[in-house]
Amino acid sequence: MMIWDYWAAVPPWRMVSTLETPEYERLRATGTQISHCPTSNLFLGSGLFDLPKTLSYTGVSIATDVGAGTSLSMLTTLSEAYKVQQLQSNQLSAHQGLYQITLGNAQSLLLDDKIGNFMPSKEADFVVIDMKATALLERRMAQTKTLEEQLFVLIMLGDDRVIEQTIIAGQSRYRKSAV
Repeated sequence: MMIWDYWAAVPPWRMVSTLETPEYERLRATGTQISHCPTSNLFLGSGLFDLPKTLSYTGVSIATDVGAGTSLSMLTTLSEAYKVQQLQSNQLSAHQGLYQITLGNAQSLLLDDKIGNFMPSKEADFVVIDMKATALLERRMAQTKTLEEQLFVLIMLGDDRVIEQTIIAGQSRYRKSAV
């Protein structure tokens, strides 16, 4: 019996590190998605996550891990996910990565009917990002020509300083004070 069968009661967002082909096939059969935490995998030395292979079997989100992850920042986590894929000659576009930390995470948690994008009737939980929050970010953004380039720069250079405002359930819960 595979571990997936034994733990049938475990929700479909259970996190794992590395898998063998029969386990990938079981994920596909059960509709289970993977939440990848690159900072945790790197900190623990538990292997490099094979994003293309996993996506060929099931959905993937990119998430943080308070148990072994080294950051709760989704931008930092996404930056590390990009680097993990580069080490394996795999691609992770800025658009794909942002999808995986937003709607991808909502889907993994089975909450995509409530959160994850700006569709009508969904809860309004989001952050407002200042794409020029630091001198370096502003200087680098001035060199971009496409939205993909802008998003890539944000992922690589963004940190907590880019968060201008946080909206939860449609109400502002945090606003950066003017300096």
